[in-house]
Amino acid sequence: MKRFLYVLGVSLLSIALIGGCVKKVEKTKADVAKADTTFKQATLFEGEKHLANVRQLTFGGQNAEAYFSYDASELIFQSTRDSLKCDAIFRMNADGSNVRMVSSGKGVTTCAFIAPDNKSIIYCSTHLGGDDCPPKPDMSLGYVWALYDTYDIFKANPDGSNVVRLTDTPGYDAECVFSPQGDKILFTSVRTGDLELFTMDPDGSNVEQITDIPGYDGGGFFSFDGKWIVWRASRPTGKALEDYRKLLKKGLIRPSHLEIYVMNLEDRKPIQLTDNGAANFGPYFFPDGKRVIFVSNMDDPKGRNFDLYTVDVATKKVERITYNPTFDGFPMFSHDGQKLVFCSNRDNKVRGETNVFICDWVD
Repeated sequence: MKRFLYVLGVSLLSIALIGGCVKKVEKTKADVAKADTTFKQATLFEGEKHLANVRQLTFGGQNAEAYFSYDASELIFQSTRDSLKCDAIFRMNADGSNVRMVSSGKGVTTCAFIAPDNKSIIYCSTHLGGDDCPPKPDMSLGYVWALYDTYDIFKANPDGSNVVRLTDTPGYDAECVFSPQGDKILFTSVRTGDLELFTMDPDGSNVEQITDIPGYDGGGFFSFDGKWIVWRASRPTGKALEDYRKLLKKGLIRPSHLEIYVMNLEDRKPIQLTDNGAANFGPYFFPDGKRVIFVSNMDDPKGRNFDLYTVDVATKKVERITYNPTFDGFPMFSHDGQKLVFCSNRDNKVRGETNVFICDWVD
């Protein structure tokens, strides 16, 4: 479902009038990091002081949710490209080479992750519900996500062979990631009647519910030491809660108001980091666990433009990172904190096209 927030940005951006309000900076911060000519250097925008040597890795189509392997030598991501009608899972080297599909190309897929030992991958797919892409949600209800009840979580060999189903309960199971230690998988499920976060062992056993508040909890990731999680959540009340529950019964959710939360897995007391009423998503911990990088449309009154931000876990101070007038999202740090991968509409040749970018992080 992380994919759908990307679609929100792209679909709204496709009707936005992008003006000259942001000045491009024609530089690569060579004083910080020497440009690598094996990549295509990407545009930096004024104010993007934390990004250096930004390089584009994919070229064309819709590419999203690109996540590093443990050693940052590879990326796994979802893409609609070539003859595909909806997303499949791909892997590539961190320099953009050796791109290959590792899912079947049947149904729709999302939320892939590489095991820390690189001996397996996990991803979510609807392929058991049929070979075709599932139908789009009914937009007469406004902007909503479809929670396909055929989504389940699968584990496979690094090349995509030997696919094993990990979840088999009725309804939506998706948004899965490994812990850095490889001992747990964090995921979102509607199995209890609400969208909650769960953990399970890598073989699908020992499922445990870890959130229990009305509203959507999803898009979670572990801290680098595996002791904390960060995620996005809605906490509707009153009529908004009634609306949420009605949509949920129809397999739908409205994503316009999501805040970022963190929680220590030992005491399990959620801590709210953002409180801006915007669509905040895609959170990921810095390696030291003291800050979180995330995506938000908080600075666009029309909610069309998404940028990267950081928030301090202790002080809750927010800093804006990107100033692209279209879409930046899905950030993830390498374990050494030196590299950041994200997805963006910057430098696209077709409006709405989204590609994978990698850069050096400058603190």
